[in-house]
Amino acid sequence: MKQFTYTKTSEINSAVQEGSANKTAQQGAEIRFIAGGTTMLDLMKLMVETPNKLIDINHLPLDKIETTSGGGVKVGAMVRNSDLAHHPYIKSHYQVLSEALLSGASPQLRNMATTGGNLLQRTRCVYFRDTEFACNKREPGSGCAAIDGDNRMMAVLGTSDKCIASNPSDMNVALMALEATIHITGKDGDREIPISQFYTLPGNSPDVENVLKPGDLITHVSIQPMPPGSNSTYLKLRDRASYEFALASAAVITQVKDGKIAHARVALGAVGTIPWRSPEAESVLVGTAPTAENFRKAADAALKDAKPQTHNKFKIELSKRCLTHALKLVTTA
Repeated sequence: MKQFTYTKTSEINSAVQEGSANKTAQQGAEIRFIAGGTTMLDLMKLMVETPNKLIDINHLPLDKIETTSGGGVKVGAMVRNSDLAHHPYIKSHYQVLSEALLSGASPQLRNMATTGGNLLQRTRCVYFRDTEFACNKREPGSGCAAIDGDNRMMAVLGTSDKCIASNPSDMNVALMALEATIHITGKDGDREIPISQFYTLPGNSPDVENVLKPGDLITHVSIQPMPPGSNSTYLKLRDRASYEFALASAAVITQVKDGKIAHARVALGAVGTIPWRSPEAESVLVGTAPTAENFRKAADAALKDAKPQTHNKFKIELSKRCLTHALKLVTTA
């Protein structure tokens, strides 16, 4: 691990000011915020992240879960994953989010990991995490070893010839289906970004993963209430039953009225380079009866642009079945 300086702050503006000295907010940033450290410290030990300075933000006043007047919820960036998953309001009003959080990592990690940190979770691509291999995400212009290598866990949606790394998060798939808004404080003030606009596809710049600017600090996430009578669920398929990243996952929200689906939100995990919202699947579902045939049509639409690699073609069918089953569960609940 490279030597670094370490400071603490209890003020948001102070954190932003210190972080603004960065030239970038992406890979290679010289100054990094640290909270739970469940990803950052691992990457520093592997020499993937090599900041000169860490700013401990654990004492910022951003650890509250608050309901809003409209029935939604505001989740502070420092809220721990375990607290969010087990919060009574989240469990009763946003089941998909609670289930997604509980399907990820281990109890010990969930006790440390934060909402803000999870939003910024880095890929688990083995070539990204091993500095002996070429990785455009880690070192722009070096190449992508995964394309001709072991790509079983890699993405099939949103890829480019520069990067096929999959996004590993469970929480963010649920937040994508919930159309969450990410609130950020930066050197130019406060701004709100829909989660659908927060992540960036790899394209020619895999090292740029989101729209954050130097010094930007995620302060909280807001979620609007789901339509009345909606049901939601998160289904995760993986090689083993616990402490494992997904091979395919689906976060779905549906509202059924008069025998037809009146509202649908679909997001997929493990198959995209970002948490993958599928308006194509939603368009197929809305206005139709909740039948196995229509669920399969929606799944086909969601994966129609998938581009498999040598070892991950199975993910396409697996994801389709995952989504189809999730839709069956949520419409018969």
